[in-house]
Amino acid sequence: MRLAYTFTLFLVLAVSLALFQGAFLYFTAQQSEQAAARLTVYQNTLESEIRHFAHLPFLLSLDPMVTETLKGADTGALDKRLARFSQSAGVDAIYLMDHTGHTLSASNARSAASFKGQNYGYRPYFKAAQNGELGEFYGIGATTGEPGYFYAIAVRHPDGGPDGVIAIKVDLSPIQDVWQASGERVLLANADGVVLLASDPAWRYRTLTALSAGQKQRIDLSRQFAGEALDPLDWSTNDDAQTADIGGDTLLHLSAGGLPNSWSLHFLEPRDTAITRAGLTTGGFVMLAMMSFILFQTNRARRVSLALRKSEREEALLRQANAKLAIEIEERRLAERTLQKTQAELEQAGRLAALGQLASSVTHELGQPIAAMRNQLTAAEMTQGATPLNDKMQGLVARMENITKQLKFFSRKGRDKFEPLDLREVVAAARDLNAPNIAHIGAQLTIAEPGAPLILKGNRMRLEQVVTNILRNALDAVEMQAEKRIDIAMGAGDGQVWLEVSDSGHGLGDQSFDELREPFATTRESGRGMGLGLTISAGIVSDHGGTITAQNRASGGAVFHIALPQDKEAAPT
Repeated sequence: MRLAYTFTLFLVLAVSLALFQGAFLYFTAQQSEQAAARLTVYQNTLESEIRHFAHLPFLLSLDPMVTETLKGADTGALDKRLARFSQSAGVDAIYLMDHTGHTLSASNARSAASFKGQNYGYRPYFKAAQNGELGEFYGIGATTGEPGYFYAIAVRHPDGGPDGVIAIKVDLSPIQDVWQASGERVLLANADGVVLLASDPAWRYRTLTALSAGQKQRIDLSRQFAGEALDPLDWSTNDDAQTADIGGDTLLHLSAGGLPNSWSLHFLEPRDTAITRAGLTTGGFVMLAMMSFILFQTNRARRVSLALRKSEREEALLRQANAKLAIEIEERRLAERTLQKTQAELEQAGRLAALGQLASSVTHELGQPIAAMRNQLTAAEMTQGATPLNDKMQGLVARMENITKQLKFFSRKGRDKFEPLDLREVVAAARDLNAPNIAHIGAQLTIAEPGAPLILKGNRMRLEQVVTNILRNALDAVEMQAEKRIDIAMGAGDGQVWLEVSDSGHGLGDQSFDELREPFATTRESGRGMGLGLTISAGIVSDHGGTITAQNRASGGAVFHIALPQDKEAAPT
């Protein structure tokens, strides 16, 4: 049986190779027919574009103003006339030369690269026109440096006046642009094998074969390709006369002669289409062979299936049981995840409820003592007059009142009055408030602030509380560290003002900022904080339309970043 399988496999491989070769030849022939049709289209288009202007020099040679200019008339009028003709006909330039090749008048007389005053007696088209022929020539312009196709014809004065030559220059680059846009590979070469036009700009002015010394000398004398090296193109035709190697690729190659000036047009196309179609045909055969083999194996297996039917039923029952078990396991896991989520939500709700109760209790219990303190200070001011200590105590009492009000911010969002304020002043107030703590622990505080104000709209007391909380956290973090450094930076950009507080403390630990901003979450040791500072600060920043983030520093410590919308109306421009 194994020998039969091996023989069948070798037979299928041999037939597949033969089929691929035959299909490739067939589809290559089809592709060649399509390429020949495309080549014909390109050839007809090229001939039509070249011959479209062949009659124009003859018509211009009959213009009386041309002959009068040869006799010595003013050239300005003819310059304007030729410019109008050039624009209406769609040619690059029209110019008149005397019998020596000196240009007397030109349509581009007013341009920087004017032909007027130039001598083109060395050009082949000028010499052909003097011999009574229609001069035709393709080359790079000696004056403009732009290539073009030139037509020239002699101007004979009917009264025996001086002879001259009228010439036109036609731009063939639109044809090349069409070739490049089509995505196909086309090139036009002259009788010397120099590529004049090509869909690939790198092929232009390369040679299909190496030039002889005589060809190079003739080209140099006519200045046909001034400044071009005319190096050979990396190309060669193959023995099958249907393909060519160019740039390391083997392409289908068709060429057409019979063009003006013994030019040749070459069309190159990848053989990918023929290879793909041949591959699909061969693949279809292989698939058919495989299906036949599968059918054979199926029939063979069918004969064995009677003996295995019982075990298959048992296996099916086992699969069903496994599937049910898998479903039950997944449902149990889902229930556990749901339970964990619900428990977390209940814990969060409990924390928030406790926070609300605590806020209500604190504001209630502290309200009367704070009011009493304010009354005592007011009475002292009435009896003793205003003193610096009294003013400072009044400010502290006001801050205590505002801090107790902050505990209710979860249910009071949007009620505080916002006004334009300078972020630098907020930071300065927070620094002054924490000055005793800074001096007590010996922390080194640096503040980098810009010279211009950082204006935003907000509630000054609430923002001062945010900065105070962040600065106080930094002081707690560096208190037990060898290096007690805190850096504050501020700035503005992209419609925001920002504040960044970095320290050399113990960092955030294994907790993320989202975890630390939860109520009662803290990195301090027991008894040094309730874990509400970041919760309240995050809420205040959110009420102001800003964001607050925190992360560990690579060098140790933590960095807090606060961004708030800038007040563009009040900010200096």
